[in-house]
Amino acid sequence: MKVVVLGAGLMGKEAARDLVKSDAVEQVYLADLNVRQAEDFAAELMSFKLDILWLDATNEEQLADVMSLGDVVINALFYTFNETVARIAIEKGVHAIDLGGHIGGVTDKVLTLHEAAKEKGVTIIPDLGVAPGMINILTGYGASQLDEVKEIKLFVGGIPVKPEPPLNYHLVFSLEGVFDHYTKPSTIIRDGQLTVMPSLSEIETIDFEDYGELEAFHTSGGTSTLLKSFSNVKALEYKTIRYKGHAEKFQLFVDLGMLSPDETVTLKGHAFKIREVMKSYLTPKLALGDKSDAVLLRVIISGTKNQADKTFEYNLITEKDVQKNITAMARATASTISIVAQMIGTGEIKKRGVYPPEKIVPGKLYIEKLEKRDVFIKEKSYG
Repeated sequence: MKVVVLGAGLMGKEAARDLVKSDAVEQVYLADLNVRQAEDFAAELMSFKLDILWLDATNEEQLADVMSLGDVVINALFYTFNETVARIAIEKGVHAIDLGGHIGGVTDKVLTLHEAAKEKGVTIIPDLGVAPGMINILTGYGASQLDEVKEIKLFVGGIPVKPEPPLNYHLVFSLEGVFDHYTKPSTIIRDGQLTVMPSLSEIETIDFEDYGELEAFHTSGGTSTLLKSFSNVKALEYKTIRYKGHAEKFQLFVDLGMLSPDETVTLKGHAFKIREVMKSYLTPKLALGDKSDAVLLRVIISGTKNQADKTFEYNLITEKDVQKNITAMARATASTISIVAQMIGTGEIKKRGVYPPEKIVPGKLYIEKLEKRDVFIKEKSYG
């Protein structure tokens, strides 16, 4: 199979790194506007399978030409391109997956293309990051082992291995995304009804081996397509994991309006958006740099099996690959998108149309393939 990776940012590069290792992958095209960045990566990787292409993704004609080179397209561009990439993939008859983007209903727009994709014989899967993405696949897998699903609880966090005060946090993706997750409301299911909760609320303690007691709280976007896929459950919620005290500190920023995209401050006759000032100030201070990060994940699916209560739980602790200088978040995300792209290309995923991850990715096989990449999901059941 031939795979086109759109975007030579961190996730795109790490997906390409994983793809070239596969015997099933014949060629990888890594396309980006910043060719130098991509070429530097190619020089490091030294794989005859990897070709670098210049791409202006805003030029739809050029985007279509590049996508046509592959059997499967991995879209690692900014989420605003997701709908366009999905539409072009259908037009050109190639499969495509993306990293998601809940803002502005982007994923919902991609899902409306189901019939067109099915008719053209292609598979489109949005939201294939970690949250959403990995948690969706594990939720679907756990649910498939139950006769009835009653409750779904999701916990995910990207945190530093060694916290540094005062915020005990380092960036594993853009601060703009963090601010959105902390300020936009979280939609959950409680008592069988859709319920909107303020982000940073309902802080609870959660424990992970070697990390001790942490905290988890509501943030926006994590439930994604699961709200529709499991609309009949009694409870479904997503919480973000951080070191204790993190939510309270960021709540102060929110209460003061310092994370608002609309609030402005005027200094010496010049108006500045406070959020932009906060981003500019905090980004270098929170940069991960050569420090180690970890991804912690817990997915709990409860219901009934053979008329008895049953719960499936999935746990992940993965840390930065220091030798290869690959962050934990990049390992988890890039492994996911590479595995699913290859599943489509090899025919392990056969359904055609647009599907959320929980409805199409075979969970057991996915977990097995993650293990081969030293990303280990621990499954346990009880009840």
